[in-house]
Amino acid sequence: MPYLPTVGASLLLSVLSFLPTNNAPVAAPPAPTAVAVDAPASRALATAAFEQHILQSYAQSGLVTSGLPVLVYREALIGFYNLRQQGKVAADQHVLTVIDFSQSSKAQRFWVIDLEKQRLLFRTYVAHGKNTGEEFAQTFSNREGSEMSSLGFYRTGHTYQGKHGLSLKLHGLDTEYNTNAYDRAVVVHGARYVSEDFIRQNGRLGRSQGCPALPVGESSSIIHAIKNGSVVYAHGPAQASYASSWLNLEPAVLAFGGTPKIVAGQ
Repeated sequence: MPYLPTVGASLLLSVLSFLPTNNAPVAAPPAPTAVAVDAPASRALATAAFEQHILQSYAQSGLVTSGLPVLVYREALIGFYNLRQQGKVAADQHVLTVIDFSQSSKAQRFWVIDLEKQRLLFRTYVAHGKNTGEEFAQTFSNREGSEMSSLGFYRTGHTYQGKHGLSLKLHGLDTEYNTNAYDRAVVVHGARYVSEDFIRQNGRLGRSQGCPALPVGESSSIIHAIKNGSVVYAHGPAQASYASSWLNLEPAVLAFGGTPKIVAGQ
């Protein structure tokens, strides 16, 4: 898990106490009064607003009880805004997919979220590579022929009909972690070994050759929802030592709100 900045950590601890226990909307703050504030205070307020947005989005999208850890969602959003800032994601693209490979393959560890409508669109199972681990994903690689999963941020590409039916190309955006995904044919597709029946019979989900394979009955709907330029973030366990420039907080804050008008009471 990347280092959580002091401002973000303190805000997370304070604001988490205000998260709703049902999916009720978060109340808007009172209208502020404008005053002059210096540059460091401006950055602190902008960061606080971004952290508050993360928590409000997490709650209002129904993620509190979805099994997606808030800090994994936070990483995904930081990367999403950084990618948008760098022109890697279109301004009108609001779909975010999160895979949490730190969880058991018996868990539904794949989520698709509409950030604009603040809705959880899908939650389901996803396979990891056969050389990545048994029940738990432990080892990751960007190497051709490794048959391992790759961590990091991806942009979805076009669809095609392959040996697994409708499939979706992925473009890795994380140097050293997943940039060979396209050439390795690491794609989203359906597979019969991704099912509750397989888990009951084998004690774990089936494994792929490195692809994030999905249940056959859901794969087509998910592929159509995330194709053509949306963001996918594959998070891994702490021992994977994933570190990425896409997880830098400051540029994500700027991409989220630009230079805000500083007001008291925010």
